[in-house]
Amino acid sequence: MRKINFFVSLLLIILPLQNLHSEIIIMSSCNDRQDEFLKNEYILNLNELVMTRNYVYKEKTYQKYRITDLSVKKSNSYVQNIYEEDGKILTYKHGYPQFYTQILFEKGKQEIFIKTVLNNEVGISKISTCKKVEKFDEES
Repeated sequence: MRKINFFVSLLLIILPLQNLHSEIIIMSSCNDRQDEFLKNEYILNLNELVMTRNYVYKEKTYQKYRITDLSVKKSNSYVQNIYEEDGKILTYKHGYPQFYTQILFEKGKQEIFIKTVLNNEVGISKISTCKKVEKFDEES
């Protein structure tokens, strides 16, 4: 009897952990106000709280940045940590306490914004609009 109680208790603990839920949002074909891309996409993994941006510059944009920075690559990918606050998804702060920037996403919307804070004054500007937004819910 004791073994059965232990086994049932163990199942009640393990089974909820087996149905972990993760949400992934892929925003692709994103245009940009100042640069041109062959590919520009954002992948938001809300389970791991990570944003991955993959992009490939068009030749004109690549040459523009290459003139002043030899480390610029035509295609690149980078990862940033993200968090959710008040229904918005934000990257971690980049900069100093008095001046920093963050990329801002809103669930279900195609626009991507940049949030700039200077001495507690907040400015939000649209930096991109994505033609395709896909949301995937995964259960493992």
